[in-house]
Order: sequence, then C-alpha cells, then structure tokens
Amino acid sequence: MRREETVDYHIRSAWLAIARMYNQQAAKHDATMAEGFVLLNIDVEEGTPATKIAPLMGLEPRSLTRLLKSMEERGAIYRKVDENDKRSVRIFLTEEGLKGRDRSKETVLRLNEVIRSEIPEEKLKVFFEVIQHINRIIERNNIFETVDN
Repeated sequence: MRREETVDYHIRSAWLAIARMYNQQAAKHDATMAEGFVLLNIDVEEGTPATKIAPLMGLEPRSLTRLLKSMEERGAIYRKVDENDKRSVRIFLTEEGLKGRDRSKETVLRLNEVIRSEIPEEKLKVFFEVIQHINRIIERNNIFETVDN
C-alpha cells in the first residue's frame, strides 16, 4: 500500500498544513501555534488549573511546563495559587494574553469560515462522523492486540 492510500497519511498531511499555517500567523506576533492553543484553553474569568491544560492539548506535562514558563516570561499569563485548594496553581491571562487569545480565536474562526464557505455542510457532516469513528476505533485500544500476541 502506498502512503497516499493510507488514512493516517491524509490526516497527518492536513494537520501539518494547518499547523504550518497557524504557526505562520502566530509568528507575526512572536508567538507559536502551541501558545495560541494554550491561550484558547484558559478560562478567561476563573483561570484554569495548570494540570488541566496539558490533557486538553494532548501535551506531556514537561512540554507544557516549558511552554507556560516561556509565556509567563513574555507576559501572556500569570500563575496564582488556587484559593480553594492551596496545592493547585491556576493559570490566568494578562492583558497581553487576552489580546493573543483574541488573535488566536480570530485565526481559528477564519480558517473554519473559509472551509465552511468552500465545502458543503453535508460533506463536513460526513467528515466529522468519519473522524469521530476513527477516534472511537483508536480509543478502543485493541488495534494491535492480535498482532502483539
């Protein structure tokens, strides 16, 4: 089977193109796509526990720690001990972080607007169903059971 015939090739290829485009937009503001996603995943009013951000983004905690440190140094976020649970730290957006969040949101919405203007709703519905089905297959976590045994 050629790579162009595999499902994962097309998913990966599309995601890499999207990531490249997001990073090009973020670079205009001395940021990265990952930073934009962090900004989008922080609750504007309540902040977000640092431990909740990594799973939302599919990141390893170590990677997130470096990313948050960099964002804090640049003034996009700040950390505050949770008033209800002193063991927990919540991440909040600064004014600069709020601006970055708005830019990130506009970028994501713009991509979705263009895609929705060019791809009929019926095809998008089928696409979402297929992607969700693929995720369920992967989440079953038994793809390789017969191969490994």
